[in-house]
Amino acid sequence: MSLILYGHPFSSYTQKVLVALYENGTPFAFRGLAPETPQHFAEMLRHWPMRKFPVLVDGDRSLAESSIIIEYLQFAHPGPVRLLPDDPANPLGTLDVRFLDRFFDLHVMTPMQRAVDGALSGDAAKRADGLAYAAEKLELAYAWLEAHFADKTWAHGAAFTLADCAAAPALFYADWVHRIGENHAALRAYRERLLARPSFARAVEEARPYRSLFPLGAPARD
Repeated sequence: MSLILYGHPFSSYTQKVLVALYENGTPFAFRGLAPETPQHFAEMLRHWPMRKFPVLVDGDRSLAESSIIIEYLQFAHPGPVRLLPDDPANPLGTLDVRFLDRFFDLHVMTPMQRAVDGALSGDAAKRADGLAYAAEKLELAYAWLEAHFADKTWAHGAAFTLADCAAAPALFYADWVHRIGENHAALRAYRERLLARPSFARAVEEARPYRSLFPLGAPARD
């Protein structure tokens, strides 16, 4: 039985897993979650009743949470791109990658989502509060990342990893919410490299028809 992924192309965490799958050319069937396909949502709930996606199904095993899904793929369906390092000379490398994965999810994706949730509420005060919170937290994250990327091509150095899978959608949408400033040239360049990466470029193109769903207004770029 082939892998089945439940998610939505415009979802940041779905894109995170899609990048990992596309990096290694891993065969899978996509089950889009949308009003016109209620059967897919019903199927997903049978595997994971928490009403959160993405969810990966591999035979009789169901996995939730994007980072766990990507780690599972490396163990159960490995490909040429190792998304978690295995370097005996640097045994802490895997821990570093996991830390960066958490950084992008917690300190970039989460404040971005706070702004989106405020806009979705339809309440002007909540929208303003969400944007203010996102601006404050994202500036802190951008400053840390700017220093981090001063001498790196990818999040962990020369190799594309799980951390970059997390970074791609996080920085893509965060820049829409609170623009990465000219004073963060290294971070802006990293975001451009992510957009040029074939795996993420494919995910971005597949999500393009849904840009009208972005409640703050998708900018005319990217």
